[in-house]
Amino acid sequence: MNAKNERDTGNAAAPFAPTDRPGAQPVAVIDIGSSSIRMSLAEIRDGNVRVLDTLQQSVALGKDVFTCGSIHKDRIEECVRVLRSFRKFLDEHGLRDRGAIRAVATTAVREAANRDVFLDRIYMATGFDVNVLSEADTTRLTYLSMLPHVRRENHLARSTVIIVEMGGGTTEVLAVRGENVILSNTYRLGALRLRQTAEQLRAPAAQTRELMENAMDRAIDHIRFSVPKRGGVHVVALGGDARYAVQALTGEQAPEGMIGLPVRSVASLASKLLETPVETIAERYKMPLSDADTIGPALLFYARLARSYSLRHLLVSPVTMRHGLLDEMASVSEWTEAFQRQILRAARDIGRKYRHDEAHAEHVAELSAALFTDLASEHRLGKRHELLLKVGALLHDIGTFISTASHHKHSMYLIQNSELFGLSAEDLTLVAHLARYHRRAPPRPTHVEFMALTREQRLEVCLLAGILRVADALDVSHTQRIKNISCHREEGHLVIEIPGAGDLSLEDMALRQKGPMFQDIYGMDVLLRPRE
Repeated sequence: MNAKNERDTGNAAAPFAPTDRPGAQPVAVIDIGSSSIRMSLAEIRDGNVRVLDTLQQSVALGKDVFTCGSIHKDRIEECVRVLRSFRKFLDEHGLRDRGAIRAVATTAVREAANRDVFLDRIYMATGFDVNVLSEADTTRLTYLSMLPHVRRENHLARSTVIIVEMGGGTTEVLAVRGENVILSNTYRLGALRLRQTAEQLRAPAAQTRELMENAMDRAIDHIRFSVPKRGGVHVVALGGDARYAVQALTGEQAPEGMIGLPVRSVASLASKLLETPVETIAERYKMPLSDADTIGPALLFYARLARSYSLRHLLVSPVTMRHGLLDEMASVSEWTEAFQRQILRAARDIGRKYRHDEAHAEHVAELSAALFTDLASEHRLGKRHELLLKVGALLHDIGTFISTASHHKHSMYLIQNSELFGLSAEDLTLVAHLARYHRRAPPRPTHVEFMALTREQRLEVCLLAGILRVADALDVSHTQRIKNISCHREEGHLVIEIPGAGDLSLEDMALRQKGPMFQDIYGMDVLLRPRE
């Protein structure tokens, strides 16, 4: 049996055939993982996604990376052959529009020392421009693809849901209650990495499982600490290994919804697989060796996590990361309103952690958003940048937790070393620079970290930090008295009209100190004008 419910590319028959339905757009997503390369083909119509077919081919990238740190030349060429076959398949079915094809890579490629060589070779040989997903990207895709399923299930919508997927190199854990994120973390705990560690230590079979369980329990302890057992908890497992367990224990080939498996049965199956040589598993269940390598450790982890919460059943969802990618392709914006709320919620939690002036931070964020909207024709930035500006505004003063002196630099350090749900390392770097430049000296060539940014990133920092400085100056009194502002251009000035503000001398003085950076980047100075 095909344990993954996905057909091998070696099949001669090609069931995928885009329909002729009016308005249906054929699309494809390719996922280069630690143990296999998968491609899902679908059509999008009126914002809805219908998956038509999924192909897979095993390529053990993780074995190379988790053992020696890079991808072997022969393995790169193996990937080229697989992806060329995918390209041929797409061409034969008329799917040639690059905008309709999205290719991504995860942990193995992300950690490979020669990842740029790998990506360049793939691009030159196949034309696929592979995007390496960050941990934040993976979390975002999981959240976006799973949230509708959680909302549909009444018992899940009222409980805390721990969504978990063990891959070859890492384990992604996302805990939500309603739409609120309780925990988002990536553990360096992968099925292939666990096996490689045991092999490097030359642990006998009896000790291999003990080593795995010890590593798993450390992650589970952290999850239990972050997600207490109260108000109802459910564990939902994602990924091919969990789907295999459904097939093995229930006989269902491709269930459409969530299925509950007895934890005792999952644990028993995991033990059986861990005691069986990988080659035997592959032969007995007609599985690729790379899949046979990961399934035992993954099921063991899911069972131990469920048991730690005294659960009798483990839920398995058919949702994959590729569903999240397809949903993004069908959506105008990759950041939904619910997802943006979670990012801002995480930023507020960090602000409270460092005991900032929350009322001031919220007001500066509100003023920044108003200025961003009124200046849209000047900066030409999008919704993503508006959100990052709000995050920067919420966190610009957290450095006062360390010291009021040079607190902008302390804010930058704290942001750079924080984990903020939903933001990539690149996003967090931009936010940190906004906090760094919300006061005192503007960016200079001697500022090493700023100069390390790309030209585009430096411009984004200056455009957004200029707005943040003006917003911060408008609440220099920390009393939130400046409200309902409106802006217009007048003879080379940005005029900010403020209703019922009275004396604005304090804000004018603050703008004289903070305004030059805005004037340099936008080419106009700021005038405050009371409005009755």
